[in-house]
This record gives sequence, structure tokens and C-alpha cells, in this order.
Amino acid sequence: MSLDSNENSRCGYVAIVGRPNVGKSTLLNKILGQKISITCRKPQTTRHQIMGVKTEEGVQTVYVDTPGLHLNKDKALNRFMNKAAASALDGVDVVVFIIDRTAWTEEEDYVLEKVKRSGIPTILAVNKVDWLEDKESLLPFLQEISAKHDFVEMIPLSAKTGRQVDVLQQKVEALLPESPYIYPEDQLTDRSSRFLSAEIVREKVMRLMGEEVPYQMTVMIERFKVIKGRIHIDATIYVEKQGQKLILIGNKGESIKQIGIDARRDMELLFDNQVVLKLWVKVKSGWSDDERALQSLGYLDQME
Repeated sequence: MSLDSNENSRCGYVAIVGRPNVGKSTLLNKILGQKISITCRKPQTTRHQIMGVKTEEGVQTVYVDTPGLHLNKDKALNRFMNKAAASALDGVDVVVFIIDRTAWTEEEDYVLEKVKRSGIPTILAVNKVDWLEDKESLLPFLQEISAKHDFVEMIPLSAKTGRQVDVLQQKVEALLPESPYIYPEDQLTDRSSRFLSAEIVREKVMRLMGEEVPYQMTVMIERFKVIKGRIHIDATIYVEKQGQKLILIGNKGESIKQIGIDARRDMELLFDNQVVLKLWVKVKSGWSDDERALQSLGYLDQME
């Protein structure tokens, strides 16, 4: 089916929003059946908008994964992430507001305020219900939350296991307008291979390192080139302090070696090709609170 022959199809944009660490990226990956958005138990893993396209049976749903909306605006990077998340509400057809079980914090109120202001039909997705210790608390909680906003639906689900995710997709698709497809049927994301490679490296750093390093670290791909059938990727990991560089490299280079092994494995799965990955670690002091540094590292381009 070509892009021009979809007069009877449905198509639209769906923003996935919520505070940090509620499972937005896990949900997107589960819906797509492929990992394009990195995940980690540490909050604020996602820093950019990431688009994922699901096309099947006459419906094309363009999901937009967003950074977690949060109240901390101390650094330029935090302000960038909030702006990236809030801007995802512009021009979408549906919002999926995802929360973690029955937890409702000030940050949920902050997200809800933006959702209300948008006036866009919103589905509340109550994630991680398989981890809920007191299952009987769910119904009273949903009744309480229904008074806060006129949600189109409230769906308990598990993004990790896929429980009720199909129900969410059906409800989302029913809200999409009749429209031809926006993207080719085989397109999965709007992000480049270089961007996805950088995100994979950053995920492995976040998973392996302690609390400080992941939040003062970013990754740039210096080279992405196919040579004799193999993909050669050179990546630089930037940190803010010399001590962080030493931690990241590890004793006799063991930490950076493990990051490279884990990242290369995911890259080969994603690109279905053999990958030669080289990593470097450099210090760029204060980059996360310097708008010029953020610009040079590719953070502000999409916000112009």
C-alpha cells in the first residue's frame, strides 16, 4: 500500500507524557515490538523526543516518547528536557499520560496542568500494576483520579509484560482522525542511526555507573561508516569532571570495556549487522548547564 492510496486509513500523532521513570520508553518499545528508546531504572533517562511509528491494518500511529516532566529546572539540561516534553503536546491528536501505579505526586499535578491546558483527548495509563502490592487499592484510586480530569479512558497496564497494552493501542487508534499515512509503512522512527547509537552507549553507561556519572554524561558519535560490510562507530563520552572520567574508564579499563561490549551487542541487534565500536572518554566541564555546550552536543537543535 503506497502513501497515496490510504484515503480510508486513520493516522495521527500520540504524545506519551509523564514524570520521570514511570515507563514511557518501555511502553513505546513494547508497542513497536522493537527497542528504539533506551530504558533504565534511573529517572530522567530519556532526554529527547523520540518518535516511533506503528503501522498496521489501515492505521498508522505516530507515538512521541518524551523526557519526564519534572520540577527541577536548576540546569540548562533540565530546562531543555522539560521544553522537549511540553512541546510534544503541540499538534498531537491524543495524549497518553502514564503514571506509576497509585503514586500521585506534585509532578503528576504539574503534568496534568499541561495536559489540561492542551485540551487534547487524554488516556490515563496506570503502569506497573503487576507490581502493585495492594490490588484492591486500584479501584478507589481510579475513582479519586477521575475527579481530577475528564480522561477519555483510564487503563491499568504493564508496559514491561505487555498486559493491557493492546487495549491501550485500540483506544488510541479509535481517537485518531481519518487521514492518509504520514510516513512509509516500513519506517519505525524519525531518528538517525547515529542518534540511536549514541543513545545505546548512554544507556549502558547509565546502567553500569552509580548515581553521579549518568546525569553529568552525554555521548557524541564522531564516526558512523560502513566499511567492507561492517559498521564502524566511534563514540566520545563526555563527562564534567576528571574523577568521573576515571570512574567511567574503571580499573585497567574494565568499565569502559564492558560498556563497549554491551553497547555493541545492542547495536548489532538494531542494525542487523556486525559493528566495530570504539569509545573515548573526555572531560567537558559544566556542559549540562551551558547552553552553548548543549548546542554543540546536539541538544538544542530540535528546539529552535
